[in-house]
Amino acid sequence: MKTAVLALHYQNEVLHPDGRIRLGVAEGAPGREAVVEAAGRLLAAARRRGLPLVHVRIAFPPGHEGVVQNAPIFRNVVASGAMEEGSWGAAFHDGLGPLPGEAVVTHGRVNAFYDSDLEQVLAGIGAERLILAGVATNSVVEHSARHAADMGYAVALAADACSAGQPHLHQAALDNIALLGEVSTVAALLEQDA
Repeated sequence: MKTAVLALHYQNEVLHPDGRIRLGVAEGAPGREAVVEAAGRLLAAARRRGLPLVHVRIAFPPGHEGVVQNAPIFRNVVASGAMEEGSWGAAFHDGLGPLPGEAVVTHGRVNAFYDSDLEQVLAGIGAERLILAGVATNSVVEHSARHAADMGYAVALAADACSAGQPHLHQAALDNIALLGEVSTVAALLEQDA
């Protein structure tokens, strides 16, 4: 079964201490560095094993032109001026960005598949199994895992490379994703693909 790794929202605005979006990692969270370290191990191990990596990022047009503000999450992003295309916040966190030749998909809603070319990229890779990781666990990660399972992908989650702004939301998302696929660690998941 061909495996691809989806690295979701490893961007400054949600992962860096100076980022303006606290849905992925709470301000002053003690576990921030552990998540960054696990994400780095995930990317490095996927590259060593030759697994296709797809870096998924969220970004909005300058001035947030055209952003549908039907939900608090989008109203808050617009109000804060966060995640504008070309900004520091929308850039990949240091050490967690793509290398030349690795796929990058940009989207503008919660679900990484919605109104993006993610489905086409995965079809081009021939992926049948997806290892997902990113921030926030209870937002883009869970929503995209649900969508992937509905599409027929075997879903796995590297839980230690994920985070949510509140620990109970992270745990609830892990429990929900466990109904759809395997919830494990970076080390355990990549040992299966060695």
